[in-house]
Amino acid sequence: MKIGIIGAGNIGGNLTRRLTALGHDVSVANSRGPHTLTALAEETGATPVTVEEAARGAEVVVVTIPLKAVAGLPSGLLDGAADDVAVIDTNNYYPRERDGRIAAIEDEGLTESRYVARQIGHTVVKAFNGTYAQDILDRHRPAGAPDRLALPVAGDDEAAKARVRALIDELGFDTVDAGTLDESWRQQPDTPVYGLREGVEAVTKALAEASPERTPQFKG
Repeated sequence: MKIGIIGAGNIGGNLTRRLTALGHDVSVANSRGPHTLTALAEETGATPVTVEEAARGAEVVVVTIPLKAVAGLPSGLLDGAADDVAVIDTNNYYPRERDGRIAAIEDEGLTESRYVARQIGHTVVKAFNGTYAQDILDRHRPAGAPDRLALPVAGDDEAAKARVRALIDELGFDTVDAGTLDESWRQQPDTPVYGLREGVEAVTKALAEASPERTPQFKG
C-alpha cells in the first residue's frame, strides 16, 4: 500500500519504521524539508518528500504534526491522493503546553479531529493519539496474543475506518470502534482511554466511562 506520512516526530517516525518493515511504500515529510529526513530514509527505505508531495498517489495519509500547525498545511494537500484515501489524524489539543487557544475547539465545541477535518477539507480517522510512540516498535503482538494492546479508532467514513483498522491490525494491535468524529472526545487527552495499555475489553470500558467535559489543564 502507498502511504504518506506528514510529520516525522515520535509517532510519525516510528510508523515510518514499522510500515516500511511491513513492505508498504512510504513517503514521509516534515516542515523542515526532505534534506532533514536523510537518516530516517536511509534507515527505513522510505522516500523523503515535501509536504506538498506526501499524499501523491497515497491510499492512506497520516497527519501527525502539532495541532497548531494543521491550519498551515498547504491547500490542496490531498489533491494527488487516491480518490478513496483514508486520512489518519493522530493529533491532540494541548492548549497550555503547545498549541495555544484554538477558538473552533474552545468556542464551537469541535472535537480535535473534527477541527483537523475542517482544516484539510477531508474527513479523517482518529487513531494513535493516545498511543506511546515506543509501543509502536515494541508492543506489537500477533492476533490472538493475550497481551495484545487495543487502540480506539473514531471516524465518520466506515470504509476509511475499516482500512485504518486493518492497517492497525497488520501493525500488531487490536482496535475498538470509538464512534464518529463527534464522539472522538472519548479518546482525547485526560480521558480514561488516553495512554491506556490494555486489550479490547478494558479499552471498550474506558471509552464508555469518558466525559465530554475537558479538564482544566486541557482548556485554553
